[in-house]
Amino acid sequence: MSRTPQEARRRAPRPPGRRGRAALASALALALVPVGSAAASAATGPALVDDPTSFVDPLVGTTNAGNTFPGAVRPFGMAAWSPELFRGTSPQRTAAPGGYAYDADQVRGFSLTHLSATGCAGASGDVPFFPYPGEVDSSPSADGTGEVYSTTFSHEHETAEAGRYAVDLDSGVGVDLTTTERTGSGRFTYPAGSPATMLLRTSDSELGSTDATVDIDAATRTVSGSVTSGNFCGYIGGDSGTNAGAVDRRPYYTLYFTVQFDTDFASEGTWVDDALSPGSTAASGGTTFGEDGFPPAGRGSGGYVTFEADDDGPTEVGARVGISYVSLEGAQANLRAENPPGTTFDEVREGARDAWDEQLSRVRVGGGTQDRTTTFYTALYHALIHPSLASDVDGRYRGFGDTVADQEVQHVREGQGAQYANFSGWDVYRGQVQLLSWLQPQVGSDLATSLLNQAEQNDGVWDRWTHQSGATHVMAGDPSPTALAGIHAFGGTGFPLEESLDSLVRAATVPTALDGTDLGGNVAPIGQRPSLADYLEHGYYPAGCFAWGCADETLENSVADDAIAELARDAGRDDVVAQFAPRAQAWQRQFHHGATPGGGYFQDRRADGTWVPNARREGEDGQTEEYFDPASSAGFVEGTAAVYVWHVQHDPAGLIATMGGDDAAVSRLDGHFRGPDGSWRLVGSWDDNTYVNMDNEPSIHVPYLYSYAGAPWKAAETVRATMDQIWSPEPGGIPGNDDLGTMSSWYVFSAMGAYPVDPSRNELVLGSPLFPRVEVRPEGGAPVTITADGAGTDAQYVTGVRVDGERWTRSSLPTSLVADGGDVELELSATPDPAFGADRADRPTSMREGEVSYTAQAPAEPVQVRQGGSATAQVVVRRYSGLGEVHLRADAPTGLRVRPVPRAADVPRRQESTTVDLEVSAVGTGRLRPGTYDVPVTLDLRAEPGDVDTDPEPVVLTVEVLPAH
Repeated sequence: MSRTPQEARRRAPRPPGRRGRAALASALALALVPVGSAAASAATGPALVDDPTSFVDPLVGTTNAGNTFPGAVRPFGMAAWSPELFRGTSPQRTAAPGGYAYDADQVRGFSLTHLSATGCAGASGDVPFFPYPGEVDSSPSADGTGEVYSTTFSHEHETAEAGRYAVDLDSGVGVDLTTTERTGSGRFTYPAGSPATMLLRTSDSELGSTDATVDIDAATRTVSGSVTSGNFCGYIGGDSGTNAGAVDRRPYYTLYFTVQFDTDFASEGTWVDDALSPGSTAASGGTTFGEDGFPPAGRGSGGYVTFEADDDGPTEVGARVGISYVSLEGAQANLRAENPPGTTFDEVREGARDAWDEQLSRVRVGGGTQDRTTTFYTALYHALIHPSLASDVDGRYRGFGDTVADQEVQHVREGQGAQYANFSGWDVYRGQVQLLSWLQPQVGSDLATSLLNQAEQNDGVWDRWTHQSGATHVMAGDPSPTALAGIHAFGGTGFPLEESLDSLVRAATVPTALDGTDLGGNVAPIGQRPSLADYLEHGYYPAGCFAWGCADETLENSVADDAIAELARDAGRDDVVAQFAPRAQAWQRQFHHGATPGGGYFQDRRADGTWVPNARREGEDGQTEEYFDPASSAGFVEGTAAVYVWHVQHDPAGLIATMGGDDAAVSRLDGHFRGPDGSWRLVGSWDDNTYVNMDNEPSIHVPYLYSYAGAPWKAAETVRATMDQIWSPEPGGIPGNDDLGTMSSWYVFSAMGAYPVDPSRNELVLGSPLFPRVEVRPEGGAPVTITADGAGTDAQYVTGVRVDGERWTRSSLPTSLVADGGDVELELSATPDPAFGADRADRPTSMREGEVSYTAQAPAEPVQVRQGGSATAQVVVRRYSGLGEVHLRADAPTGLRVRPVPRAADVPRRQESTTVDLEVSAVGTGRLRPGTYDVPVTLDLRAEPGDVDTDPEPVVLTVEVLPAH
């Protein structure tokens, strides 16, 4: 039925928080009213939300660098139909990653695919549809400034909800979009008296394309085609040398599409570059990726159709479109299966809403305010957009490869439900994969299997950031082990564990040619473990390694190696545990106790063990001197040394001991979160900054570290301040790039009251819940209920816990909760109880296996001693954690005596190392022949109670015995 744009606006539903500003006053009045409070029962607490989808506002996160998109998508959907906006006179450059920015109002189309909050310059945004109420008389590719084939819009004429996006454009065209998993349905209403034209800008992906095709069949009212693209972060560093642009500016996926319209074509045509061909039905050609990684003006191809106009009023045109990354036939099959002829727009829209309601209802909250409930369900919505389906309805998918030409069609494994794509590993391992695996174990299992499949197809390399069927290499560390461990811990156990473990161990122990090259620069190193050989030799990443930040790489791979150890425990592989648990403590070798007078930091370190200054200043003598500045980001990724000093998620207790104990760590945390006047400092720059970045991934676990130092009440107030001060149900309500739902996942966990600090395990560390009642019902799993009377009020401190009616004294929840379910009762107070969680036995778990307290370094050159004589050798003893005396024991051959003078060495708390003299004597009853002898020297720590008592590996002292005079 035809309708005017005004009618479309009137009929578009506007649930609460949907960005209709006319209701702002009433919304503010409701903001502090607990949702469901009227239906509260004294026996059960506040009523749970019964329609969580109505609280989703997809426009949240579309400014303040949140980089989300507001368009139509289903949970984990392949299709994501959403606007492509630009600013000024540059339609070739999207307004923001994700295609949309709340402060931009120029529209160049509505693309079929999107990624939520990717960073860089965006990704995907394939095949923009642009409804144009005019005649096409010039090539759209030649419209380099967007003066002709674009329009504007205003937010008061825009509706965004879970599974649907609608807008009335200033051109007079109304647009209404919804999706299935692999298809979309569109409804386009053209104003009366104007032509009704649809441009299909097939080549105009967000980052350009190397090829595109379009074929128009008027007889069947069908347009089909493809686009080949990639180029993620390809603009970084130019197009030569060893930078990210040199490795990412390439085509690594092809999207195929077919669209069936419900209205006859009056005319059609195509264009290639600046040449328009009216009447043509086929065209091809890409935009290229340009000389700077951005598609240039004047290049590209596409097609257009003009529909038969309605003589009696506005012209309404319906479209059903199917997509596939395998083939055109795959797109057609997906369309037939999910959106067959006769399917109405409203049926698809209701199906999308039902799909979201099913997923969002796995977590139901009650008693929260309108604003907090909207923020919560919008965060949960964003957390469940990715990963994205990559396989067709028949189970086929495009295999992984460097370029499209290298990729073969594959089929999902037996037991695998679907192949998934789009894995931003460095981000999502910090909570997003854990959340989706808890709620949807099959999706988590399928994601793990998908990553294994990609690695097998990629010569055993598990890439850290995968986009569709290609590796982008972007970011740092080796996040796949941690992601798989987190998936497994939170219920996603249906993937090939042994096969995955073997592959990850091989990648972590056998250096490859890719690991040994600097190709990709610091942003996108092509090796899974760049400079792995150096890591294996030194036990840390020496300065100058091929990773983004070398000190950072040691920390990231300590987490990864801990994850491998955890996967090995799950698989019963004690040999792998014994190998990787000590490697997980590599962070100790990167910690410089003497970095600053106020305490130690992680710092770049040369291969010879010396530390690298990261700043310069003028000394007292007027000369330039080098020093270490914690406010510098040198050696780290998207953060400073002050941020990364807390990056030991698996062993916070060891880190706290290294810092000098609980009091020292708490004091440093206080100074990290608050300014000198006590005010909160929750966000800051990635450089020249010593405060926390709660708007970026490296910091989001840090508030919870208070609990590991025995002060969970400080964790509670810090988490609460973060949720209240930098999160909101507004367009700027996500603090920083959401990174495929990672930041949103942090909010979901934290608002429920607990967060998995250690990403490889399912231990949830308590914070400060926002809802008096929470119910988690995983697919096929045991339910968990959390009740917290007074949650969300001034009663922000947890002072007591009961689990299934029994008193629980720890500041983290039992690890059995995720698998077995249970009832948790949190006792809250407006006044902290410093005794709660203070005892060491009541703190969250730290994985201290393999941790060393001291190490020793022997002289690089052999110690020379003559027969019958003696000499002195010096061994440097380095402290990592703990206090106490260090005794050295030497296993010398008969005739050679090695003993320390004095008998024991003490390394004080504020001192990083000390030198121990060893007396080496070639005397005794068994006269040694001249020659070279290796003498193992073992450190034996006499630790204080509560500290680790571990014998490190012996250091080898080489002694050269010379003939007597």
